[in-house]
Amino acid sequence: MASTASSGSSRRKTFSVYLIQPSHYDDDGYVIQWVRSEIPSNSMAMVNGIVDDCVQRRVLGPDVDIDVTIIDETNARVHPDRIVRKIGAAGGEGLVCMIGVQSNQYPRALDIARRLRAADIQVCIGGFHVSGCLSMLPELPPEIREAQDLGISIFAGEAEGRMDQVFRDAHARELKPLYNYMNDLPGLEDATIPILPPEVVHRNLDNYSSFDCGRGCPFQCSFCTIINVQGRKSRYRSADDVERILRRNFAEGITSFFVTDDNFARNKNWEAILDRIIELREGEGIPIKLIIQVDTLCHKTPNFIEKCGRAGVTRVFIGLENINPANLAYAQKNQNRITEYRQMLLEWKAIRAITYCGYITGFPGDTRESILNDIEIIKRELPIDLLEFFFLTPLPGSQDHKTMHLKGEWMEPDLNKYDLEHACAHHPKMSRQEWEETYDAAWHSFYNEDHFRTIIKRNIALRTDKRSVYKSIVWFYGCHKFERVHPLQGGLFRRKYRKDRRIGMTLENPLVFYPKLAWGFASKAVRLLLMFRRYRNIRLEEHARPDRRQYTDLAITPVADEDRDDFELYSASDSAKIAVENEQRRKDHKSARKVTDSAELEPAADERIPEVAAE
Repeated sequence: MASTASSGSSRRKTFSVYLIQPSHYDDDGYVIQWVRSEIPSNSMAMVNGIVDDCVQRRVLGPDVDIDVTIIDETNARVHPDRIVRKIGAAGGEGLVCMIGVQSNQYPRALDIARRLRAADIQVCIGGFHVSGCLSMLPELPPEIREAQDLGISIFAGEAEGRMDQVFRDAHARELKPLYNYMNDLPGLEDATIPILPPEVVHRNLDNYSSFDCGRGCPFQCSFCTIINVQGRKSRYRSADDVERILRRNFAEGITSFFVTDDNFARNKNWEAILDRIIELREGEGIPIKLIIQVDTLCHKTPNFIEKCGRAGVTRVFIGLENINPANLAYAQKNQNRITEYRQMLLEWKAIRAITYCGYITGFPGDTRESILNDIEIIKRELPIDLLEFFFLTPLPGSQDHKTMHLKGEWMEPDLNKYDLEHACAHHPKMSRQEWEETYDAAWHSFYNEDHFRTIIKRNIALRTDKRSVYKSIVWFYGCHKFERVHPLQGGLFRRKYRKDRRIGMTLENPLVFYPKLAWGFASKAVRLLLMFRRYRNIRLEEHARPDRRQYTDLAITPVADEDRDDFELYSASDSAKIAVENEQRRKDHKSARKVTDSAELEPAADERIPEVAAE
C-alpha cells in the first residue's frame, strides 16, 4: 500500500506520508471496520492523486523521496505505534494526514492524532467537519481548538494545488495551525485526477473506486453541507479529464466507479462525459459500471437517462428525502416535486437500473404515525428498489446547524453520533426514544418479506430483475438489522479489536471480549444466511409463476394510464393536494402558452382570406 519515489543514492532522505481515512466508533466504542467495506473513499482517491503528483514532481527536492502509505480504516487497521516507529526510523521526517474527516469521524481522528502527537509526529486534519465549521460558524468550535492545542494542523478547503506548501512546511517542521482555503475553491478542468492503488480498491466490495465529475450544488437544502463546503457555484471536469481517469484506472484493472457528484444530472458537461464513456464501452469494450447520484427532475433532461444506461449506470441514488411537500419546503428542497416521482423512477427502471432513494425522518411535522403511513404509501405507489432512512441531523457545515448554534438550541455534544443514524436534536412532537423506535420501524416496514416479494414481482414484470437486486435488498436490511449500521457504512465480516476502543472507555477483559466477539460473529452470520435463504426462495417462487409477466400494481402503472384519484401519494396531506393543484396549473399555463405561441405564428383570419382568394 505504498508508492515511493526511490533512488540508489545513500545521501537521499525519506519523508514518510500517511494518508488515513478514519472510521468512527459504534455505540460500544469500537471502531467500525470490515474485511471488505461498501463505499470507497473519494476524498482518499482525490488526495492520493494530488500526493502522487507531488511525488512525481519531487516537491521536496531531488534528494528527498516521499514514501506514501494509504489506510482506509473502514477496511484496514491503523497502528499508531507502527507509524511512530516508521517515521522515527526515517529520522522523524514525516506527516500524517487525516483525509476527508466527517463530523462522526472526527472523534476517532482526534484519538489517533493524540497518540501520534504524544510521540511528536506531525498531524494534519482535513475534511468536511473542519471545512464546514470554518465555512459556517463565527468562531472555531471547541473540538477544533482542542486539536490546535495539541499541535495538530487544520486544513479547510480542497487540496488541489495546495499540498506542495503543506509538505514543504511539514518537511521544515513549520506546519501552520490553519490552512484555510474555503474562499479559494480550485477549478477542476485539467486538475490532478483521483486514483487509488489496486490493493486499496480491492478492499472495497465489488472493487469499486470513485471519482467526481463536478463539485458544488446550486440548490439550498438546509440540511446539506456540500453547498457550504464545495460551494453553490458548480465546477466541472471535462470529458477529456474523465477519460483520463477511466483509462488510468482501467490500466490497473479497475472498471467500477461511484461518481460522487452530489447531483450528476446538473453537471453542465453530463452529455459530453456520457458520450465519451459510451465510446469507451461500445467502441473499445471497456466494461465500465457506474453508480451515480441525481435529483428527482433528472428525467426532464432529454436523453439523460437513456445515455446513462448506455454509459453503464447500474445503480442510481435519488435524493427523494420525503413525500410530504411541507417537509420538503421546510428543508428548502423545492426542486423535489412529488408529481414527478413515479415518472422519474419508471424511466430509471426502463434502463434496468437499481433505484436507491434516501428518506429523512424527523421533520417538525412528523409523528410516528405520519412517518409509517408515508412508508406504506411509498411501498404501494412508488417503484423503489432500495429505501434508506436517515435522521434529520444538524450536521456541522449545514444551515440547520448554524441556525441552531446561533439560537443556542440543544444539539448532541458527541460528534461520533452525527452519522445520520442517531437523533442529534430535540423533536417537537416525538421523544428521542419514540423517534429512534420509529426510525427502526421504518426499516422493518419497508424490508419485510411481503414487500420484498412485491419488489421482486415488479422487477420481473418490468423485466428488470437481476440477482443484484435481491442481494442488495438483503444487504441493506441486514446491515441495519444485524450490525446496527447504515448500509453505506457497512461491509463484509465485521472486524473488532479489543484495544481499538474509544479513549475514555474501559478495555474489556480478554476472557469477556473474545467469547462475546465469537458469539456475535457466529450468530449474526447464521441469521444473515437464513435471511438470504428465505429471500432467495421468495425470488425463486416468483420466477416460477407462469403469469409472472402479467403482474401489475399502482407503482408500475404507466403514468399516462394513471388515475390520480387512486394514489394516496397525491392526497395524503394538504400540502400534497396543493402540490398537485400547482402542478396542474403549471401544465395548464404551459398549454395556454403553446396555444398562444401557435396563434402568433399564424396570420390573422382577415389576412388569410386574400391568400385563399388568390389561389
